[in-house]
This record gives sequence, structure tokens and C-alpha cells, in this order.
Amino acid sequence: MAAKLRETAAIGLLWGAGIATLLILIVILAYILVNGLPLISWHFLTTNPGVRGQQGTGIYSTIVATVAVTGLALLVAAPLSVGGAIYLNEYTKENLLRKVFRQAAEVLAGIPSIIIGLFGFLFFVIYLQPYTGGWSVLSGGLTLAFMVLPISLRISEEALKAVPGELREGSLGLGATKWQSITTVVMPTALPGIITGLILGAGRAIGETAAILLTVGGALGLIHGVRDPACPMTLYIYNILTEYNDTTTAYGTAAVLIIAILAITFTTDYLMNRYTKKLKGL
Repeated sequence: MAAKLRETAAIGLLWGAGIATLLILIVILAYILVNGLPLISWHFLTTNPGVRGQQGTGIYSTIVATVAVTGLALLVAAPLSVGGAIYLNEYTKENLLRKVFRQAAEVLAGIPSIIIGLFGFLFFVIYLQPYTGGWSVLSGGLTLAFMVLPISLRISEEALKAVPGELREGSLGLGATKWQSITTVVMPTALPGIITGLILGAGRAIGETAAILLTVGGALGLIHGVRDPACPMTLYIYNILTEYNDTTTAYGTAAVLIIAILAITFTTDYLMNRYTKKLKGL
């Protein structure tokens, strides 16, 4: 009887923790959207911010900057993380080298973003200024790549581990080379997990402020190249709140950011579910 009560209590606590987490998420999203949605309009999305945080203007250049910086970070981090995961899972055994790589990825994932931002400022903005343009989209994207890399690497490795060994053995038994087996059997099977890792990494990159503050410059104008300074949405929210106390525009910008993240998440999840069903022949 006592064991049954303990089990019931444990299940109740777990349900309570899950419901509390969901409620916190709902409250945060609802608060931002209720305050921000009334500001969103075609004018708000397609005009650039005003001079010195002038109210009644839009956020078009900040949207472009966010897409550019995040896209560049993914462009750099995706091949490195997926390639690293393939190497660790398919070409190395459980030895010291693999442990060192994993530990390095975990340490990199645990470094505070302000420290990574400081590194990006000193290395990309200052030292490589002739190549990156100093404060620029390129400097910000390369810095954020260091934050995306460990997340997508670990998740991609786990996705590759989840592929049944029988698939590899069957492919090799039919005469395929190691690389052919990886590209035609292992990677398609692990693709949903790999995409999930990249999406999680992109989520961190989109929502980052500290590293962006030190590397992209904060210019409100529309960018014309990766060597131009920019102001992504998170940095714009920070600036208009700390410098002008413009909560109205901040809510509107935050709402756009949340809607974009939700749209990317749900669209990717839908496409990956369709891909998985197609892969299974359902």
C-alpha cells in the first residue's frame, strides 16, 4: 500500500512539473503576444527603424540582419558539426580521442555567451578587421557559429548512434563502401535528428544578445553585404529599452521574433514527420 502511494505521489509530482513548465511557457508567450501583436502591421515589417529609436517606424532592417547573422552561423556550423559527428560516430572507436572531442564540445557549450562574444570581439572584430570589416554581420555570424557548433554536434552524434547497426551491416554486405553506406543509408535515416540539432542551435543563435552586442556593431541601416555592421532584433530590443525605454516597439519586435521561431519550429517538425513517414514507406 505504501509503495502504491509513493508511486502515485511520484506520478503526481511529475505531472505537476510538466504542467508548471507548460504554464510558464504559455504565460510568457501570451504576455509578449498580447502586448506585441497590436503593433504588428505591414508598415512595421517593411520599414526601417527611425533615427535614435523614433517611435512609429518599423523593423525591416533588423529582420534582415537577424536572418543574415543566423544564416551565416548555420552555414559555418552545420558542415563542421555534422562532419564532426560523422567522424566521431562512424570513423573512431570509443577511445581517448573521442572522449577529448566530446569533452571539448561540452565545455564549449557551457562557456557563457559573453565570453564567446569577447573572443569574437578580440579575434574577429579587432584582429581580423581587414577581412571581416570589424563590427559586421560576418564577425557576428562567425562568433555565433561557436555557440551553434557544440549543440548541433552532440545532437547529430546521438542521431547517428540511433541508426540501427543492421542497416550499416546490410549496406556493407551488399558491396557498398563505408562512405556510400554513410551517405545513402545512415545519413537519410539520421536526418530528422540532425535537423533538430541545427534548429536548436539556430534557436540559440536567433535569441543571442551578449555575443551580438560585441560583434555586429548595432547599425540600424539596411545591410548590403556581410562586412556591413547590423542590428539584429535581439540587439534592437536591448537598445530601445535601455536607451529610449520604448516598451511598445520592444513588445512588437519580440512578438515578431517569437512568431518566427514558432513558425520555423512547427514547419520543420511537420516536414521531418512527413520525411520520416516517407522513409518508412507509410
